[in-house]
Amino acid sequence: MKRKGNGYAAAFRAAFPYTIPVLTGYLFIGIAFGVMYQEKGYNFLWAILMSVMVYAGSGQYVAVNFFAPGVNLLHVIFLEFMVNIRHIFYGLSLLERFRGMGKKKLYMMFSLTDETYSLFFVTKVPPEVDEHKFLFAIALLDHSYWIMGSAIGALAGSLIPFDAKGIDFAMTALFIVIYIEQWMSAKNRLAAIVGAAAAVVCLLAFGSENFILPAMICIMAALLCGRKVMEPKEERSVVEHAD
Repeated sequence: MKRKGNGYAAAFRAAFPYTIPVLTGYLFIGIAFGVMYQEKGYNFLWAILMSVMVYAGSGQYVAVNFFAPGVNLLHVIFLEFMVNIRHIFYGLSLLERFRGMGKKKLYMMFSLTDETYSLFFVTKVPPEVDEHKFLFAIALLDHSYWIMGSAIGALAGSLIPFDAKGIDFAMTALFIVIYIEQWMSAKNRLAAIVGAAAAVVCLLAFGSENFILPAMICIMAALLCGRKVMEPKEERSVVEHAD
């Protein structure tokens, strides 16, 4: 049996290949965010700081439109909450896995983007690497990719003037790609169908400005009620055994 590596260097070497798809995606959408932010007239350093301290891709894209006079602060808080509420459930679902990580557990919950969360579940930890250090390496690498993309975009936007119209579609495109990848790899696609159906129904019922929160509530209720049907048998048996 191989001995588990105790060093972070081994964990980062093992984690890096799994984060390459995130690297390519985050660089492009990070650059798009940096360009959009700089176009509002702010120094490129603010874009970098926001990516370090906020790190909420879709939330940052939405926030760019709030840097204007007359925007209501309560509206900003509410909309950001709706966009990022899923991260609460991300953190809750991984509390047990993060147990024993000490102070790093706070950063691990902060770093749970959609892509990082997906990697935590689909990536098998190499037997020779400590699991906690491996997960931390994935989280920190993904975060660094987003910061690099934001910095490159903000710097490029300040030095090279160009029309950035339509660049904000990069985040939407990324979510579509993630959805397609999960659809193709999933054995049970019922959850994906329920999510798409709930979004369409709520869009028609509440309109494009107000459908996000009702759709997320419907999706969460459906997933919780239909867990036994939607969750693969082998994963369900593991969870039930752990409980």
